[in-house]
Amino acid sequence: MEALLREMGQPEKGLKTVHVAGTNGKGSTSFMLSAVLSQAGYRVGRFISPHIHSYRERFTINDTFIGEEEFLSYLAQVKKHIKNLSERPTEFEILTAIALEYFRDKQVDLAIFEVGMGGIYDSTNVIESVVSVITGIDYDHTQYLGTSLEEIARNKAGIIKNKVPLVMGPVNSPARQVIAARARELESPLYSSSMVKVTCEARSCLEGQWLKLVFSGQVMDKVFLSSPASYQLENLAVAFTALQILKMAGFSWTEGEMKAALAKLRIPGRMEVVKMNPPLILDAAHNPQAASVLASSLEDILPRKKKVLVLGVLDDKDAQNILKPLGLNTRALVLSRPEGSRSKNWKRLRDDWSLLFPGADLYLEEDIIEAIKLGERLLEPGEYLLITGSFYLLDKARKYLTSV
Repeated sequence: MEALLREMGQPEKGLKTVHVAGTNGKGSTSFMLSAVLSQAGYRVGRFISPHIHSYRERFTINDTFIGEEEFLSYLAQVKKHIKNLSERPTEFEILTAIALEYFRDKQVDLAIFEVGMGGIYDSTNVIESVVSVITGIDYDHTQYLGTSLEEIARNKAGIIKNKVPLVMGPVNSPARQVIAARARELESPLYSSSMVKVTCEARSCLEGQWLKLVFSGQVMDKVFLSSPASYQLENLAVAFTALQILKMAGFSWTEGEMKAALAKLRIPGRMEVVKMNPPLILDAAHNPQAASVLASSLEDILPRKKKVLVLGVLDDKDAQNILKPLGLNTRALVLSRPEGSRSKNWKRLRDDWSLLFPGADLYLEEDIIEAIKLGERLLEPGEYLLITGSFYLLDKARKYLTSV
């Protein structure tokens, strides 16, 4: 990665950035940071992964995707530089390089970079950040990051830079100790998101929720977040802590600007309600932690309501621990196949489901669109449809349901 950037004239130099790592919550935290600072008048770049529909989603400035021709032009530029390298970069390294050059050329005030996987070896780890963020630690990509939370934390702690402030989200004790030790070693001031208390002032509904934020003796109330998910409260606490540090670094924003940004925030594929009657909900819960917090949020908003679940999980995911929380209040499961070569064994969930929830109905439909249509037909009065399990499944489902 460093060799490629030297060939490109080191576009990472001079960019002011926020670096966001973590098992879950990276995307939502990045969206929140970008929304508030954009509302405050800054030119904010955002590089995320994965995308749902198009590679262009990974490169935004103030929520506007890079243009098709522009993306192809930057890709061609990077390909020219690759010819001079002794080793071919990975796809994600190429995309990171495009983001760095694009944001430099467009002279963004701040660029938010979401880690692809892990931290220490991730291609985004070439940036020098104004603030580093680790949203949380849980089991995912264990074949690459390690089989214990301490090993995973050590990898993600690789984004911590010397004397650069670090924001840490809700992390359990063993992993927290690893991150805190690395922060001390690098003299990086550590700020816990627990400094900010975010509470729901009224029961959430599918349209969103009214929140109150308490921090350092100050209160920000009547904050409307246009997402119903209770798991977003933790992400908001992380984002708000990072915003406080950015304010100290010279990025000013007001309470009014923050409220306006959160009221119109839209995060595709994160407990996204695409239809109200009956409710159809999309979410990219692709690992056990994400499935658990999704199930908890649904129980908060739609307590004890029965649902039909359309689910597709990749072969390398922990299917049993994804199924366990999602099975709560599920009357019928429609098992489908995410697109791509990583879902050849999609039917394996059938046995897991029968073992965990022997009384619930089970249907197999390989085609995602047909699976959704079947799910809609199975709905009984008062029930809702949940579609989740993989970004690859979400791609086709969201195109079908929202006409994007």
